[in-house]
Amino acid sequence: MSAAEIDGFADRIRKHQGGMISAWVGIPDAMLVNHLAQEAFDAVVLDMQHGMWDMQSAANAVAQTRLAGKPAIARIPVGDFASASRLLDAGASGIIAPMINSAEDARALVRTTKYPPLGERSWGPSLALNHTGLSADAYLKNANELTVAIAMVETRAALDAIDGILGVTGIDGIFVGPADLSIALSNGDQVAPNAAEIDSAMQHAVSRCRAHGKFACAYAGDGERAGELLKFGFDLVIAGAETVQLRAGARRAINAARRIASGG
Repeated sequence: MSAAEIDGFADRIRKHQGGMISAWVGIPDAMLVNHLAQEAFDAVVLDMQHGMWDMQSAANAVAQTRLAGKPAIARIPVGDFASASRLLDAGASGIIAPMINSAEDARALVRTTKYPPLGERSWGPSLALNHTGLSADAYLKNANELTVAIAMVETRAALDAIDGILGVTGIDGIFVGPADLSIALSNGDQVAPNAAEIDSAMQHAVSRCRAHGKFACAYAGDGERAGELLKFGFDLVIAGAETVQLRAGARRAINAARRIASGG
C-alpha cells in the first residue's frame, strides 16, 4: 500500500496538485477545530508557538481534525524538536518548525521527524497507528512519506541559507512567515507582511522550492492575501487566524442586525 493510498495530503502537496488553504488555530479548543474542519479547508494548523496549545489538547485536536477527514499540522514552539515527534505520534500529518535559519537547524528537525535512514525519530506512534489503521511494520515503512517536515523561513539568515535548508534530505518544504520576515528585513522598523519587498522575497522562496523539488507554504492575514500568494505559486496558504475570522464574522452579524433594525 502506498502512502498516497493511505493519506493523500503529503502526496498531494509534494506533487503541487492545486493550491491548498489551511485553517490556523491558536485557541486550545478541540471542538473549535472540529467546527473549522467541517469547512472547505484542506488542512488545519495548530499553532503551538504563539497559541495556547499543550500536548494533551493538541492531541485531542489532531483527533478531531482527523475525525472530520482532514489532515492536522502542528507548528511547534521554537527549537522544541522533542514535541515534533510526539505530535507525529499523536497522528499529525506534518510539523512546521519556526526559526529554521540554517541547514544544521533543518537537519535537527529531520532527526526528530523522520525514521531511519533519514532521521532518528523514536518509536511510539500509538495514536498515529489508530488514525491510519496501519500495522506497526506498515507505518514504519510509510511514515516518512505520510508525514511532512516543514522549515519556516522568516529571517534574513534563513533567506540567505534557503538553498542549504531546501537541500537537506528529509525537509519536505518550507513555510514563509511574512510578518517576522518583514521585521527582519526592515531591521526591526516595521511589521509589513504585504510590502513589495516581502512579495519579492516570497516569490524568490517559491522559485528556490521549485528548483529543489520541494513545496512552499505561507501565512496570509486574510482570504484576499491568501489568493495573491496562491497566484505566486505557493502550494498551501493560511487565510487568516481563527481569531480574526471569529471576530470578523461577529462584526458582520452585529452590523447587519443594527443596519436592518435602523431601517438602513
